Amino acid sequence: MTTEVRVPALGESVSEATIATWFKKPGDAVAVDEMLCELETDKVTVEVPSPAAGILAEIVAPEGETVGPNALLAQITEGGAAAAPRDTATAAQPAQDKTADGGKPKMAGNKVDVMVPTLGESVTEATVATWFKKVGDTVRQDEMLCELETDKVSVEVPSPASGVLTEILAEEGATIDAKARLALITENGAAGGAVGIGGPGDAPVVDPDKRIQKADEVGSPGDGPEQIVPREDAGRTDIEDAPSARKAMAEAGVSRDQVQGSGRDGRVMKEDVARAAQAPAPAPQRTEAPQPAPAPRAPSSAEDMRREERVKMTRLRATIARRLKDAQNTAAILTTYNEVDMSGVMDLRNAYKDQFEKKHKVKLGFMSFFVKACCHALKEVPEVNAEIDGGDIVYKNFVHMGVAVGTPNGLVVPVVRDADQKSFAGIEKEIAELGVRARDGKLTMADMQGGTFTISNGGVYGSLMSSPILNPPQSGILGMHKIQDRPVVVGGQIVIRPMMYLALSYDHRIVDGKGAVTFLVRVKEALEDPRRLLMDL
Repeated sequence: MTTEVRVPALGESVSEATIATWFKKPGDAVAVDEMLCELETDKVTVEVPSPAAGILAEIVAPEGETVGPNALLAQITEGGAAAAPRDTATAAQPAQDKTADGGKPKMAGNKVDVMVPTLGESVTEATVATWFKKVGDTVRQDEMLCELETDKVSVEVPSPASGVLTEILAEEGATIDAKARLALITENGAAGGAVGIGGPGDAPVVDPDKRIQKADEVGSPGDGPEQIVPREDAGRTDIEDAPSARKAMAEAGVSRDQVQGSGRDGRVMKEDVARAAQAPAPAPQRTEAPQPAPAPRAPSSAEDMRREERVKMTRLRATIARRLKDAQNTAAILTTYNEVDMSGVMDLRNAYKDQFEKKHKVKLGFMSFFVKACCHALKEVPEVNAEIDGGDIVYKNFVHMGVAVGTPNGLVVPVVRDADQKSFAGIEKEIAELGVRARDGKLTMADMQGGTFTISNGGVYGSLMSSPILNPPQSGILGMHKIQDRPVVVGGQIVIRPMMYLALSYDHRIVDGKGAVTFLVRVKEALEDPRRLLMDL
């Protein structure tokens, strides 16, 4: 009897997990509730226990793979001998296989469409960014096939079935609608190693101690498309890095040789690429007798073109450009400035940050003070929290605070919902979670919709002063900047204080200058005396 091992419940808001570690390998005996593997989600690590005693016959989802809720992870043969893994299937097996959808037998050759997954209510099209598989590759159910880019997020497309990728209908760079077919999969196909299908013409039996390597890795051109090379002859194993890691290497311009893999057998994971990208470049080696460089000469336009690099704009970057230009063309944008003495916030934070972190399990940063101060000011000047809809002005009696976050792919604005109802700890926790998801490219459409006001912190990059641009259809955005010690006059004396310039950009169509200045002054007052926030003054 065979028992399936599936992904356990991950939580209401968690839609995927990554296989971090397998504690067992095919052929190992396992006991009931013995830990088989460990999954990593955005928030927690989940251990997967064995649902039955027996032999781990097959691992369907290897380390580094991303899987969805209830996805098939492995197969256990209860009380029997170890079952042959799928890539060592012999001709004696029957020509049908039980699959993940209810255990019903499926015949070889059944075609399965790979469709565009749900993109979000307001998203009608996407661009095919990257294919992780090519035609003829063997794929497992829930294994990532390709990645799509929409206006706001990247969407990974898992395989709906196990088999062979027989046709790609939408190539990289193609723009497709929300109901398009992306590819075809032949269930239990023979290419790349059939699943449970015997007979002449099947893929050769592969020894587990051997690896398939490309011809250009183990031989010379003309040696054939693929060769099966024993590990001892090849000198190394061909380790497939995680798809997310390969994409991250391409985006960061990091070569495979620069990355030290932390996964099993040296597999490169996404976090390994991030570490490699942040590592300082090696110092140039000094030579005893450097040769003088040739005299520079004016390059021709053809030479310049050879040294240029042309990269197609991503959908996210194109959408950012379009929305920002629309904001300039539509709204009457004006900016007002002020400065704030950050001493009060810094003193309060230094006095309570350790107790705050100990109690709430999150660090006390500056952003929660600014969110609270803006919520306080928006109550007094509600037009800054409003928007124009045709001939109407829509006033919002709530604050969904957008927090602009810079990512390798561009600027995104996740939203802290009902920020005016949340505590300092609640705001800090939500901002931290959204920041991690933004960095990892895991924000959903819902995370970035519905904002009524936005805060942008250019100070983290060293900006001393700037004019932020509106995030339509919002009517206001606050720009934070670098905290810098400056001389100021206090009580007739020149003193040094940690000062920050604030900038409020607003839509002058519905926000008058008086309202904009009043809003910024209220933010300034609340930050310079944070006790006002606690007493709602």
